Amino acid sequence: MNTKNTIRSLVLCFFCIVKINAQEILTIEDAVKIALENNYEIKIASNNLNIDKTNVSSGNAGMLPVVTASVVDNNGIQNLSQTRSDGTVNSLDNAKNSSLNYGVGLDWTIFDGFKMFAKLDQLKELQKLGETQLKLTIISKISNLNTVYFQLVNQQQQLAALDTTIEISNQRLTLAKNRFTIGKASKLEVLNAQVDLNTDKTNQLRQKESYANTKILLNQVMARDSKIEFKVVDDIAVDKSLLLPELTALAEKQNPELETQIINQRISELQLKQIKGERYPTVNLTTGYVFSESKSGLGFTTQSSAQGLNYGFKASLNLFDGFTQNRNEKIAKMEIDNAKLAIDQQNQKLNSQLTAYYQTYLTNLELIDLEYENEAIAKQNLEITVDKFRIGTITTLEFRTAQLNYINAKVNYSNAQFQAKLTEILLKELAGSLTF
Repeated sequence: MNTKNTIRSLVLCFFCIVKINAQEILTIEDAVKIALENNYEIKIASNNLNIDKTNVSSGNAGMLPVVTASVVDNNGIQNLSQTRSDGTVNSLDNAKNSSLNYGVGLDWTIFDGFKMFAKLDQLKELQKLGETQLKLTIISKISNLNTVYFQLVNQQQQLAALDTTIEISNQRLTLAKNRFTIGKASKLEVLNAQVDLNTDKTNQLRQKESYANTKILLNQVMARDSKIEFKVVDDIAVDKSLLLPELTALAEKQNPELETQIINQRISELQLKQIKGERYPTVNLTTGYVFSESKSGLGFTTQSSAQGLNYGFKASLNLFDGFTQNRNEKIAKMEIDNAKLAIDQQNQKLNSQLTAYYQTYLTNLELIDLEYENEAIAKQNLEITVDKFRIGTITTLEFRTAQLNYINAKVNYSNAQFQAKLTEILLKELAGSLTF
């Protein structure tokens, strides 16, 4: 019998270990790695960048010649009649006529007012824009991931706090029942303890629902199966070393939205160069090797053929186009002005956001220390209250008040850490220094 009990215990332990291992501990680093590999928007932005890279080529800028091969074969059947100058008439029914032309031709624009060079530089800037858009997408998604992850940590901590309060409420109910049994408490004290315990259980169920929904949301952000079970680390480590001047300097160098506006200005300037290129002549070189053959059923020449090299050049210059050139240049210059204004606007917005978030960040750091101290005091107060309740020197209302104060202090401390972490994430996102 002892052997059977031992085996049963081992089996139960094994299944408990399997169940515990099934709940993987997901760190923020692992979550970021999974999101970078799976997130659909990041994949789309990456593919768009590959498109921009592919477009950067001399041929796409118009610098290389265009070589074409062509074949033209024409055939016909006609009833022909010819009258010569001497009055002789020749006629032929169902006369067959055919012509065949084939060859290779080359067309090369060797000068277009430097537009092709500006076009190539513009393509390179578009590639940089794609890189910046990918960076912006990644930082945005990683910021969102961090927010949801630490929201889940916060809810996990609150769930632990509610577990603690249920444990305390159970102890209170047991004490109330014991006191009622020996005649030192009324039935009302037992009922109040039971009601408070049920209230705590209700709050726990609601918190479990919120925790489960946030876990599903985190799986969604990581673009993986929403049913995958996991737990997060039970800690919110806040970086308390952030300085506003350093964040501002970083933002001016690597904020993706600001980088986007700067690149857009360069693209507008290169667009103006291309438009100004229309004022210069365009020179094209053409060459080709052609073979032609023709057959005719009637005429002075019934068959002919030719082959050889063709070459030449073409130059053109726009002399007047109804002032379209002037209008296009004016519009391009206004686009550059708009791009500069967008940079100034983004700088102002960036500085305002950094200043506001940093002030909130400092406030949240102070709240962390304050709520930590408040939790320690509330815990000490609860311990004293429990001891007094055991010997019956305080009322149930006083006990409940001390209990709620302690739980609220734990929740407030967790919320203070979470809010400080949120502002840290936002500041690093604006500075472009959010690690991934």
